[in-house]
Amino acid sequence: MMIRNMAVAAFLAFPMVALADTPNVTPGEWEFVSVTSMSGDMQIPDQTETERQCITQEELDGAEFGFIEEEEGCELLNQDMNADGLSYSMVCRAEGGEATIDGEMRFMGEKIEGSVDIFTQSPMGELTMNTVIEGERIGNCQ
Repeated sequence: MMIRNMAVAAFLAFPMVALADTPNVTPGEWEFVSVTSMSGDMQIPDQTETERQCITQEELDGAEFGFIEEEEGCELLNQDMNADGLSYSMVCRAEGGEATIDGEMRFMGEKIEGSVDIFTQSPMGELTMNTVIEGERIGNCQ
């Protein structure tokens, strides 16, 4: 399930390239819900995961704020960012397999929406995963 964890984590913590504009994200406590569906040689039921995260103004203003987590064995191929969102592509290689990851996020003040598509090829076969991510500001940080 390492690949699935990459899908969920792939939007949370990679330091961004210097961003000219502050992301259109309101600071506060956020709840992110991700639904991952998979298709391919292995049949795996859809999985839903909920995570809460405090996003501060300092994080939004600083270079450390980001939504992409770089995993060991992964290479960020490209990243296009502005105040209203980001898109990126990366490739990960591990244990004789390879995963191609394409993601995009839209920043809408008190909402964030996005998706991550992962295509893997391994000795166990091919697997395509799509994770739809919805984030909503639910209040002030606790």
